[in-house]
Amino acid sequence: MSQKFPKVTAAETIKVIERVGFVLVRQSGSHMIYKNKVGKRVTIPFHDQKILHPKILKNILCDAELSVEEFLKLMR
Repeated sequence: MSQKFPKVTAAETIKVIERVGFVLVRQSGSHMIYKNKVGKRVTIPFHDQKILHPKILKNILCDAELSVEEFLKLMR
């Protein structure tokens, strides 16, 4: 059974996304769009100090092809 999604902010999520090779390519309003070398795209809604909704985090992890366990390891 998979782990429960952690309560994290957009800033914490961005640190992990950048650690796995995604770079900021543009920003559209409050949404930051990241891409990696193979062209995968991840969009992160950036609202200062707000916790991301679990469904949003699930979509981000799915787009980045990360499991919850991998995400938690990379947060450390």
